[in-house]
Amino acid sequence: MKPFTEEDVEFYIQNKVEQRHHLVSKTVDEVQKIIQQLTAEISYRDTRFQAISNSGVHNENFRDQPALLAKWSALLRGKRPFHPSVQVLAPSHFLITVPLRGLTGYRERQVRHWRYYTVHGAKLLSPVRDPEELQQWLEVEQFSKSLQQWHETEVNIEGDLVPAKVLAIFRELMEKSITSCNLSSKVSILESFSSVVKVAVETPDSQVEVELVPTVEIPTCWPEKARWPRCFKRWPSQEKVQCVKLFGFNLLARSNYHWQLGFSRAERMLLEGIDEDGGCRMKCFRVMRQMKEDVWCTGNKPILTTYHLQMVLFWTCEKYPRTKDWRCFREGFLRMVQKLHKCVSQHFLKHYFVRGTNLLKYANTSDLDLVAGKLTVFLENPVLCLD
Repeated sequence: MKPFTEEDVEFYIQNKVEQRHHLVSKTVDEVQKIIQQLTAEISYRDTRFQAISNSGVHNENFRDQPALLAKWSALLRGKRPFHPSVQVLAPSHFLITVPLRGLTGYRERQVRHWRYYTVHGAKLLSPVRDPEELQQWLEVEQFSKSLQQWHETEVNIEGDLVPAKVLAIFRELMEKSITSCNLSSKVSILESFSSVVKVAVETPDSQVEVELVPTVEIPTCWPEKARWPRCFKRWPSQEKVQCVKLFGFNLLARSNYHWQLGFSRAERMLLEGIDEDGGCRMKCFRVMRQMKEDVWCTGNKPILTTYHLQMVLFWTCEKYPRTKDWRCFREGFLRMVQKLHKCVSQHFLKHYFVRGTNLLKYANTSDLDLVAGKLTVFLENPVLCLD
């Protein structure tokens, strides 16, 4: 077996990784301009929805926190192009969060346990299922300030803010905005078996599928479900932990009844300065992502996304916290791929912040086994795809 050389790695990064970055950044710019235009129109029609922005700081929750704003602005200053609202799951599959306005002063509290209603408000004899680990109910009374519109029955049932109802309004507004913005030739709403809102966006180079997710942004508050960091862990540092938690979390409307916890700002902070000790963690991650997209798990909607790989990165960094663990690219890269192989083979990948969540729970096991097989072949003979 001939190991890949340092020259192979640099060639791969220049001819594959950097090219991918350039193309994806261009596509993100094009998609974001279109979605900004649409969400601005939606916000004009219904002030509860806010247009996406480049800053990633959208609503009253952040503007009341000047220190937080300053820290976030410093994070973005001078960095590579970064779009906080846009999550690139794959080169042609994006998730974009659309901030909700008029819900401030969030506080966690014990909410009532059982719900006996459908998403249309009809009574049920048996209760709705409990939320999973990465989900929660959301009552409007959990906010100290809320617009009157959030109390209306079009989005509220028995005091709960119901994601399916929020998504139904958002979908209707999106349909009208596509027409009024004269974007019917570039944007079309995709049919979905669930209540999520997905659109196809035509760019000069490709078509991109975008899931648009109404989101409640909750800064400076860390959810009880996220029991992090774990005891006696050396990565990240306590200073970094405090900084990460400072940016709070989000609640995303991605299901009928329950709001999904999201940590996009915290994850961004965790990635920031990850190699300030001179390590090669991000280099390993970027090469692994490229190999995943080119060889191990190809396609427009792969079963493994960039988000899954980011979780693998975090777990590997926690297991190998020392600077010397990340001096050699080959060792660090293979360590990360081995972690990915283990997760895919076992059909089990824990969320980094909410570890009771298996991010592969609903993935097709046959597809996972196929990816595991390709990873096995690679680990037996680690060769970068240089063609």
